[in-house]
Amino acid sequence: MRIIAGKLRGRRLNPPANLPVRPTTDMARESLFNILNNYVDYEECSVMDLFAGTGAVSIEFVSRGAKDVTSVDINNSCVEFMKSTVSQLKLDNMRVVRADVFDLLKRAYKKFDIIFADPPYSLQDLPTLPDKVFNSDVLTDDGIFILEHPKEYTFEDNPHFWQHRAYGKVNFSFFAMKMDED
Repeated sequence: MRIIAGKLRGRRLNPPANLPVRPTTDMARESLFNILNNYVDYEECSVMDLFAGTGAVSIEFVSRGAKDVTSVDINNSCVEFMKSTVSQLKLDNMRVVRADVFDLLKRAYKKFDIIFADPPYSLQDLPTLPDKVFNSDVLTDDGIFILEHPKEYTFEDNPHFWQHRAYGKVNFSFFAMKMDED
């Protein structure tokens, strides 16, 4: 895995093979950020990455200048790998939290401009994740929630659904409280 753009462009992440993750592909991450480039001023953004796994998406946000990034995962090996990467790359604006995402959403005290979630595709509560995010009050009024999911799911009936993009086997659904149609 490599960092696509920004101050860490070209840096490689080498997670241990035994991490229980399905990392977002470089191509899908690049496509995701190409979309976000049209809507986001990274330097003004506070980001939360749910089910962060290797932290590749989080680090991509940091590399592009995000104000702060909170990376959440429940797996201790993933958390340790992310903490090691944060230390190695000397990232002072990335915080790694070991927590259950659903518990964290119930007690989060801060609002974020962007929330990205890449849950395990087999997660039973995956279809409820958009509602849980919007009901938790952790997204700013003009914030964006992005959910990576398998093609079997469609979220077009969700009142906050904004758009869907597919890149190979990777699907992103975008949600917003409100979205300017430029």
